[in-house]
Amino acid sequence: MTDTETRPRPLLLIVGPPGAGKGTQATRIAETFGIPAISTGDIFRANVKDETELGLKVKAILDAGDYVPDSLTNELIGDRLAQRDAEAGFLLDGYPRTVQQVEFLDEFLGGRGKALAAVVQLVADRDEIVERLRRRALEQGRSDDTEEAIRHRQDVYLRETAPLIETYRDRGLLVEVDGLGSIDEVATRIDEALTGAGFRPTASAS
Repeated sequence: MTDTETRPRPLLLIVGPPGAGKGTQATRIAETFGIPAISTGDIFRANVKDETELGLKVKAILDAGDYVPDSLTNELIGDRLAQRDAEAGFLLDGYPRTVQQVEFLDEFLGGRGKALAAVVQLVADRDEIVERLRRRALEQGRSDDTEEAIRHRQDVYLRETAPLIETYRDRGLLVEVDGLGSIDEVATRIDEALTGAGFRPTASAS
């Protein structure tokens, strides 16, 4: 067995504004490092579809038009991270979103002798992102996706993530990457940034 095959895989988090291509890049990073990309949206949908006990709770909350509380979101994330494929490493997308979720993740990983290795932040000019999303909405005939609505989502993202980003910056975990450009250009920047921070891809991805 080679050194590359035995090298521990990283525990990563990716954050970025709506429209920055975070989901696409999350999938590519996960493939590069041979780790699962774990999205809160995917977890919610999977549990609702499978009608698990947690999924039924989520469905009832969403059907009522309410937000899934931190306590339930944390329970779902803990259940997913405890699964075998996430034991060696993972990439979180869409979690944590609140300080309480950061605290839960710290405690969950700490209880297993683990910790996040890096937080990839896709940075993009707000006006350029808004224009990109506005053009996409027009192309897809989504007349309800107005510039006002798009800017509101950007504001919500900034308000929610600012405290988290500063927390991870203070810990020295933040890896900032320019999120504007083609998918391949951004992916290359992410690879170079993570390599520069000391992370190397798995044997199967190299």
